[in-house]
Amino acid sequence: MTAIATTLQAFFTDRLARQRQASPHTVASYRDALRLLLIFASKRQGKEPSKLDIDDIDAALVGAFLDHIEQQRENSVRTRNVRLAAIRSLFRYAAFRHPEHAAVIERVLAIPSKRFDRRLVTFLTEQELDALLAAPARSTWTGRRDHAMLGLAAQTGLRVSELIGLRCADVHLGSGAHVSCEGKGRKQRITPLTSGTAAILRVWLAERAGQPAQPLFVTRSGKALSRDALEHRLAKYVQIAGSICPSLTQKSVTMHVLRHSAAMRLLRAGIDTSVIALWLGHEKIETTQVYLHADLEIKERALAKTVQTGTNPGRFRPADKLLAFLEAL
Repeated sequence: MTAIATTLQAFFTDRLARQRQASPHTVASYRDALRLLLIFASKRQGKEPSKLDIDDIDAALVGAFLDHIEQQRENSVRTRNVRLAAIRSLFRYAAFRHPEHAAVIERVLAIPSKRFDRRLVTFLTEQELDALLAAPARSTWTGRRDHAMLGLAAQTGLRVSELIGLRCADVHLGSGAHVSCEGKGRKQRITPLTSGTAAILRVWLAERAGQPAQPLFVTRSGKALSRDALEHRLAKYVQIAGSICPSLTQKSVTMHVLRHSAAMRLLRAGIDTSVIALWLGHEKIETTQVYLHADLEIKERALAKTVQTGTNPGRFRPADKLLAFLEAL
């Protein structure tokens, strides 16, 4: 086998699995990125993927691959940068195993991430959130499940992966009610519950009647809900709630928007961004700053506290022609 083939296998079995103990999500992301790269390189070089070598995947080819996934596959710039991050990780690992290819590897590692416009986050107002949570029909089992699930997501700001990964034992409804979860990067996190959310979950747990290790939110057949299933259910309720609150139809509402909404509610309540970062499980507090940019009300309150300048409004008046002539001398 070629150098890139053996390095690729060791990258997944040794580097990711043993040394970094990467999560299944990370492994899947890297696998998809490198698989696409090998397929692209195989077509470009006219070789089978197992016959490719490090010199076949140089900076020019990697650059062409990144353009391909952005233009032909119509991936976003964010996805392009994620694919590049996986390639960089592989080539950093290859640099230690194959110093004879240092020149090629160095040029690949020098490929920069692409900058992109950061849009303001979308979030729901209190009226929109109330309309959405009222949409599930609580006369049915699925309606009561979805009401509890969406209410928990909107109050805690859990990621979709964290929400569907919850087990019955992760809900603690005694003194200091909270949910515990394993967040991004395997960080253990606990998030407090309001009395209203705790009451809803108490009723749902009694109806769910699951074992501690079983998923908290399940399908009729008892299987854990998937990400697609959650988004599908949410889209249905957004359509229902849109008839009561028309502003909902003007927004692209996803499960991540409920996470943004939880953060904005905390921010408007005067909670410090460092606390919100801990609440959401952000790695860096800078990530939380995006919510400050999105909230116009906070900026308006800050403006109201400033002292206005003493200048008076007025219109521009051109200087007298005779005086202008003298001043120009």
